[in-house]
Amino acid sequence: MISFTCDYSEGAHPAILEKLALTNMIQAPGYGEDEFCASAIEKIRTALGKPSAKVFFLVGGTQTNSTVIDAMLAGHEGVIAAESGHIAVHEAGAIEFSGHKVITLPGHKGKIDAGELKAWLQNFHGDGAWQHMVYPAMVYISFPSEYGTLYSKAEIAAIREICREYKMKLFVDGARLGYGLASPECDLTLPELAELCDVFYIGGTKVGALCGEAVVFPEPETAPAAFFTIIKQHGALLAKGRLLGIQFDALFSDGLYMNISRSAIGKAMRVKSMFQKKGIPFHIDSPTNQQFPILTKSQIDSLKDKVMFEIWEKLPGERSVTRFATSWATTEAQLDELESYISNL
Repeated sequence: MISFTCDYSEGAHPAILEKLALTNMIQAPGYGEDEFCASAIEKIRTALGKPSAKVFFLVGGTQTNSTVIDAMLAGHEGVIAAESGHIAVHEAGAIEFSGHKVITLPGHKGKIDAGELKAWLQNFHGDGAWQHMVYPAMVYISFPSEYGTLYSKAEIAAIREICREYKMKLFVDGARLGYGLASPECDLTLPELAELCDVFYIGGTKVGALCGEAVVFPEPETAPAAFFTIIKQHGALLAKGRLLGIQFDALFSDGLYMNISRSAIGKAMRVKSMFQKKGIPFHIDSPTNQQFPILTKSQIDSLKDKVMFEIWEKLPGERSVTRFATSWATTEAQLDELESYISNL
């Protein structure tokens, strides 16, 4: 049975496994204070064009979102996200568990609209009772969004300007960052993204690593002084931090991170074309590695015993939005097999 359920079904890219094996018996300090983490940090700084950026390695995405938000907000502050945002829907209340409310705005193909953000903030600050409310101190966006869509450079810049006006932090969830930056429809670079936000992370788990996310504070003074300690409080500090450093060192060598991402997007475009040839509509036009075809119950029944995929959203008329995701590990043979099943729907 082939799987297009997500982009982390397999283990890790062979280049990462090779590097882990080659360095396995080298003794190194713990908690990220090793030569491998230092090397990875320098490679990430070079890729950003930010030689003094602060970089920290955490284990997983939910831990990363929870740790960053908790570290950068005071107890009375909350974070604004799209109603479809990962922290609002699929993180089991991890942000609220740390004591911070997720304030949701309408999502437009998974994205926040800058005009609506500005109007909401104007209404909040114009309310005479605002001191009785959770104070908005951060905006959270995902790049790509949960629907595989991308913010343009201008859209992020507009949100950034609003954040500056209201003295808020802008946090970019980059769990699938590679698939955003490598998309032909992306109009910004990694260094440009670093200029447009206060903190973001480079996802490893969904882009070829066994596990791991690299949190980046482009300007070192933005990083909370006790961020390392807060990572540990959140259970996100790996004693064998080398395991994360080695993986990111491999991902940021010889263009591997972007090559992995481009390959997955190319395969996703082939998946898109398979459904298009059958006249199957899409819930949303995604330019990244996640595709969202709308299937009937009979089509789902025909595929579900041969292919693993996700039911994303129920629609009227016994139809459902489904998700098919590709990754670094998706093979041409798997695509051929999927195409044969789709052609018979």
